[in-house]
This record gives sequence, C-alpha cells and structure tokens, in this order.
Amino acid sequence: MSLQPFHLAIPVHDIAIARAFYGQRMGCPEGRSSDVWVDFDFFGHQLVVHLDPSRKPHAPDVFNAVDGHDVPVPHFGVVLGWDQWHALADRLVAAGQRFELAPGIRFAGQVGEQATLFFFDPSGNALEFKAFRHPSRLFAK
Repeated sequence: MSLQPFHLAIPVHDIAIARAFYGQRMGCPEGRSSDVWVDFDFFGHQLVVHLDPSRKPHAPDVFNAVDGHDVPVPHFGVVLGWDQWHALADRLVAAGQRFELAPGIRFAGQVGEQATLFFFDPSGNALEFKAFRHPSRLFAK
C-alpha cells in the first residue's frame, strides 16, 4: 500500500527554537520557509510550523488512559518501521529529550503490540512515534 504524505500545520511560539527542535534534534530536513513559518520533511510528510508569538508553551489539558498510561490528547506523530523507531528512540534519549511516556512496548503479546514514546515539542505540541512489531496488524482488531 502506498500512502500519500499528509500535511499538518501547528503553532509554535518561536521559529528559531522550532527549527532547532525539528531540524536538529528530530533530524527533519527543512524545506521552504519565511519569517513566520517553516516546512519540514517530517518522515516523508509535510509538517509546517507557524509562528504564534502569543502562544505560551503548555501541555494538553486532556489525557486518556491507554494500556495503563495517560496519553496526551491531542497528539500527532508517525508510525515508523521497527528499526527506524528504535533508532529515533536512541537518538532522542542520547539528546536528553524529556519524555511524557518513555520509549517502551505497549499491548505486549497482543494483536496491537507496538513500541511507542510520547514527548512535547518546545511549544507544548504532543508527539507520539510508534512502530508495530507486526506491521500488518496496524488496523487489526
């Protein structure tokens, strides 16, 4: 199955900080930009950060219980391959990233077994990256 890339635009409180976070820490190549927005190649998808200088960095107000953990809502991210997820997790740990939910395995031994991690960007946007041990089970019940 071939997927079209998604486009997501999110608010950030500081463009330079967003560039450092998404470009350097996350390793996302930068595309077009202006003084108030930047396109990033977010694992093959288009993530655009838009400056909102009035935005105060904050965590979401809503958390839902999933497999014994409180998951921030809303959040976004990408489903990666198993090895790619582990490489990203190792990179973030080495960079000193603070996690809301540390890298780990969720739903162990079940149909939806997955590696997952959650963290916030510097503007308080919640991100989740996951990988399925068996990718064919992404939508399995």
